[in-house]
Amino acid sequence: MNWISLTDKNQLDKIVEDSVSKDVVIFKHSTTCPISMAARMRLESPWQIDTNTVDFYFLDLLAYRSLSNEIASRFNVHHESPQIVVIRKGEAIYDNSHLDISISDTEDILN
Repeated sequence: MNWISLTDKNQLDKIVEDSVSKDVVIFKHSTTCPISMAARMRLESPWQIDTNTVDFYFLDLLAYRSLSNEIASRFNVHHESPQIVVIRKGEAIYDNSHLDISISDTEDILN
């Protein structure tokens, strides 16, 4: 998986812009949480879709907590950790958290 590090609030504007022409996935990860590590490992397994047609962002929740809060506010999703959020045309069309994070569910949304 080629993650783009999400470290700056201005990147959220780019995510909204880019999501007009392609889906964007944000994965919010707590580096100290075993459930979050399990979710990350699942997401780094092989995908059945062309992952080059989607941008995948990775947010280190512990280092960028305020950015995580901004994602919740901007995209109208409840803050969770770990959490996956799919952005399409500037809006969150899917989010899931904890052990419910899976490649197959996310691929269903991306197709």
